[in-house]
Amino acid sequence: MTTAAATPAIKEDRILILDFGSQYSQLIARRVRDSGVFCEMFPYDIDSQRIIDFGAKGVILSGGPESVHADNSPRINDAVFDLGVPVLGICYGMQAMADRFGGKVHASDIHEFGAATIEVNGHSQLTEGIEDSRTEGQSAKLNVWMSHGDKVIEAPVGFDIIASTPSCPIAIMANDDKQYYGLQFHPEVTHTLQGQALLSRFVHQICACAGEWTPDNIADMRIAQLKEQIGDKQVLLGLSGGVDSSVVAALLHKAIGDQLTCVFVDNGLLRLHEGDQVMQVFAENMGVKVIRVDAEDLFLNALAGESDPEKKRKIIGKTFIDVFANSAREVSEQSDGKVVEFLAQGTIYPDVIESAKSHQGKAHVIKSHHNVGGLPDDLAFKLIEPLRDLFKDEVRKLGITLGLPAKMIYRHPFPGPGLGVRILGEVKKEYADILRLADAIFMQELERSGWYDKTAQAFAVFQPIKSVGVVGDGRRYAWVIALRAVETVDFMTARFAHLPYELIETVSNRIMNEIAEVSRVTYDVSSKPPATIEWE
Repeated sequence: MTTAAATPAIKEDRILILDFGSQYSQLIARRVRDSGVFCEMFPYDIDSQRIIDFGAKGVILSGGPESVHADNSPRINDAVFDLGVPVLGICYGMQAMADRFGGKVHASDIHEFGAATIEVNGHSQLTEGIEDSRTEGQSAKLNVWMSHGDKVIEAPVGFDIIASTPSCPIAIMANDDKQYYGLQFHPEVTHTLQGQALLSRFVHQICACAGEWTPDNIADMRIAQLKEQIGDKQVLLGLSGGVDSSVVAALLHKAIGDQLTCVFVDNGLLRLHEGDQVMQVFAENMGVKVIRVDAEDLFLNALAGESDPEKKRKIIGKTFIDVFANSAREVSEQSDGKVVEFLAQGTIYPDVIESAKSHQGKAHVIKSHHNVGGLPDDLAFKLIEPLRDLFKDEVRKLGITLGLPAKMIYRHPFPGPGLGVRILGEVKKEYADILRLADAIFMQELERSGWYDKTAQAFAVFQPIKSVGVVGDGRRYAWVIALRAVETVDFMTARFAHLPYELIETVSNRIMNEIAEVSRVTYDVSSKPPATIEWE
């Protein structure tokens, strides 16, 4: 399959982010997009021509775990400074820029991590008027988030020292003439209170980018692109009911109408009534052509006897591809001579970034995910990925703009393998049916109490162990359900949600009273790290 190219329309104002390995790099891109400016993130070591061809109005250098003093440490490509555009270095990016221009970077074994207050004593285009507090006759102060070992102790010639802390002599440095700036702290994290203001100042005032990257403009641009790209050809989409594929379906339907055929594979591992809800939203309400395939028995038979989480994921992925491929052949055969040329997928920008890192050996595989890749050779579709340059929050906003229900768009994440990885060990229909009911009760009570929107992800987990319970005068020996709810901004780290005891008690009582096959309910108080959000 080949990826069809996208034609830039509202991307003339663009920022290039070079990633030096920081855990916060994606947050930089999201904050720039939040300012209404398009940006992309590339590894620091991409070749010079790609840097030149990107056509950036400004460059941001991310943080990273390395030391500029280490052998073979990442260096800034000279092409960045040949562009003649503003450059902002963050943490390691600042240190690498200081080292590049002759400043001094102190190699330290002491790591400064956490909240800090910096004093802004100098003046620069980047920081003018941006502050958290100021006392009469004293310098302005900014509350920021530090995460570094090395630090710049002598600014390069031409750079002014703008801000400092008692332990960090140069927290901000600036060369207004060349419009080069360095921040030792991380403006992209929410703990830096004026971080968004600093990044907005850089991209709007300093780089002169307009704020045209908005959901309405993105929708208009994508629809125009898709119409031009597809013409009168037919498009096939694997519709899962998740946010990404749902937004792709709505986008394509707006662009090409009944040239789109969606295949919805009901694998028996969905949430309660989810299959019916998908059909109601798309087939009934929106008039999208959807083929629903009931494949519950096929998936459950394929999973029989398997308890390893990674193997279960691969079985589910392979079975999905087989079912989808059969449906794709049927659609092609029944298309009345109209060529089904394109396959649409809900790939989003974080998938693209992680794929690029993996191909360069810079990321470890935690879990395998399934997609519609790996189709047989006789299904040689061209690939359309209209969301591949969007972050999840942008996809959600786009979905609302396209008229999808907010309840669907802002629903908590659901894993690709569905309940297959929320049933610990072997997957059976009995377990899936129990889990569906328990999960639905949990969601109902979270919504009723107002906690659904306060948590980033919540779900029930089926544990294949039995526990003794008492029902009336009788003894019950039945299954255990675990409840999981987390609070997080970026899903890279998460803490368990501190739900009120009364709410947990209500959920627990309802599950045990309404589901005879459950005798005990537990609440997961693990945070990430060291635990993951999903149990498998």
